[in-house]
Amino acid sequence: MPNRQVTKVTAWQRLWPWVLGLWWLDLLIKYWVSGQFLYTERVNILPIFDLTLVHNTGAAFSFLAAQGGWQRWFFSVVGLAVGWWLVRWLRNININQQVLSYSLAILLAGALGNLTERIVNGYVVDYLLFYWPPYYFPAFNLADILIFLGAAGMLLDMWWGAKGDSQ
Repeated sequence: MPNRQVTKVTAWQRLWPWVLGLWWLDLLIKYWVSGQFLYTERVNILPIFDLTLVHNTGAAFSFLAAQGGWQRWFFSVVGLAVGWWLVRWLRNININQQVLSYSLAILLAGALGNLTERIVNGYVVDYLLFYWPPYYFPAFNLADILIFLGAAGMLLDMWWGAKGDSQ
């Protein structure tokens, strides 16, 4: 009988097209918004939602945006390190860990989208603006949604794993 080696299919082998597709979708939307809107222009879509064009030189909620420019490279290095770490993680886990696999993949796609913008432009394009006057949530983009969903999925995976361990 021939010696057959069982190879495990990693999450990276299955999900890299998803990562690439979501990354490019994020960049395509940002490119479209940048070409269609003037800076800070707003187009009302719903009573609580506008499309807009703003540039964020900082991190989440414009953290460190008012600094002298060093934050561009700092956040770029952090983004590269996180991206490298996520790819290594995806290459080492089995695709059967579905919640974790998809969470890491969409987190990576979002991180790559914002990283690309930061390196190329020195800022991230944000275009989704939700509000309930007089309250405004900071504008964000698809990459931010992907990062949030990926992090939430990782937390769910940890929570479900912890529940399974205690039984």
